[in-house]
Amino acid sequence: MTLINNRNGQQLAVYSFGDAAHPAIIFSNSLGTDHGMWQSQVAEFSQHYYVICYDTRGHGKSSVIENTSLTDLANDVLDILDHFQVEKAHFCGISMGGITGLQLGLIAPERFLSITIANSAAKIGQEAAWLSRATTVEADGLANIVSTTHTRWFSDKFDYIHDAIAQKTIQSLSVTEPKGYAASCRALAAADLREEISNIQVPCLALCGGLDPVTTVADGKLMQERIPQCEIAIVEASHLSNIEQPVQFNQVLSAFIAKH
Repeated sequence: MTLINNRNGQQLAVYSFGDAAHPAIIFSNSLGTDHGMWQSQVAEFSQHYYVICYDTRGHGKSSVIENTSLTDLANDVLDILDHFQVEKAHFCGISMGGITGLQLGLIAPERFLSITIANSAAKIGQEAAWLSRATTVEADGLANIVSTTHTRWFSDKFDYIHDAIAQKTIQSLSVTEPKGYAASCRALAAADLREEISNIQVPCLALCGGLDPVTTVADGKLMQERIPQCEIAIVEASHLSNIEQPVQFNQVLSAFIAKH
């Protein structure tokens, strides 16, 4: 683990794997998780890529930063790339990490070879619901969300109880700082890129979960229609498709980034 300071002097926990001489790929986690959710992808991609994972602000070992916006989440990625002196990278983000990738495609297209938006959308959920969740979590903690999260993250077809990465990821939610989680909820409440994504000039992949009730295939199709260079792929999984279907996820991602 490397602790780096972002442009605001706040600490981000970053993890790198593989040879820095190889093309870089940076993975961005979902709300309430940390870098550990990418364990299957690190194992697959660190042989041929320089893999960078990090704990999104307010998650894992990164600093809790209130008054966070989607632009702040995107700028953290750029600060990490700057720290490692990576001029151009492939990006793969899931859920909150996916919409972070869309923002990066708008504000810093020159830094990315490709952007994969996994289980995400140009607008995730509804503003009022996010704001309500933020307030509830700050008051009551995350216990209620932890107890039901498997129903949103994984499909009934997946034996998450006996999957080590799934269990580790649920555990990461249980230890997420409520203030960090709430700050991200408020960032998502304000995030709506549906009208802007037609300006993205980076090759994109909308990687959808066919069983995802949170960010649906319809959300992926909207991105495919509006982003000039956007492919779509569907894996048979729910919201954390990289954990539920790691082999299929890795195959789709590998084939896409190999073209760019």
